Amino acid sequence: MGGQKKTAQLVDSNGLRVDGRRIDELRPIKLEVGVLDKADGSAYIEHGKNKILAAVYGPREAHPKHIALADRAVVRCRYHMAPFSTEERKSPAPSRREHELSKVIRESLEPSIMSEYFPRATIDIFIEVLQADAGTRCAGITSAALALADAGIPMKELVAGCAAGKIEGKVVLDLSDIEDKQGEADLPVALMARSNVVTLLQMDGSLTADEFNQAFEMATEACRKIYEMQREALKTKYHIVRDVEMKDEMVEAKA
Repeated sequence: MGGQKKTAQLVDSNGLRVDGRRIDELRPIKLEVGVLDKADGSAYIEHGKNKILAAVYGPREAHPKHIALADRAVVRCRYHMAPFSTEERKSPAPSRREHELSKVIRESLEPSIMSEYFPRATIDIFIEVLQADAGTRCAGITSAALALADAGIPMKELVAGCAAGKIEGKVVLDLSDIEDKQGEADLPVALMARSNVVTLLQMDGSLTADEFNQAFEMATEACRKIYEMQREALKTKYHIVRDVEMKDEMVEAKA
């Protein structure tokens, strides 16, 4: 945070940010489920200018066998940023940050996955960032949870992610790229909204106790809104599937 020299006013005198949002307003979010035919489950998210694909394979037999656990499935996660996802070309080789975020995302999703139903199996989650605009870990969690549900993996509930932060002394929701680079703090949160269980809480930068509480409340409330969007995305997919099946049955009946 704050690593670049400030080049623009991030919040104007009317309380509006560079992209026209209010301090407590989410960036536009688009969710789509079942976008990849070859994966067991998949989802796509556009969160602001982030564009992220998530794919899930499994549960399937653990390979190599020595990684298998007798009492539950092994959950593995690979977070990767495409070379063209950032302003400057990124090396295609996995970076230290990508390894770290792979672990963070896996640990954020594991509390929701009923892995005990699949001993000696693996569940693989792949997250590919096609375009990055700050908040990719939270958007990755949101899309990966949808992909898990699309794959039919038993889950206690969906996990949704969102961050809050601080720019120019003001606590704001859902930082964009310029706000993340020039801001003073970032607080990523992931939440199981129905049970109110926090599965991710990190902080980069400096916040007072009151600012932390305000940012945390902002982020968790946003996660609840995103959870409702996740539910609608799943409903949309399965309504479409049901409509297609009904049309096929009518065609067969007429034949």
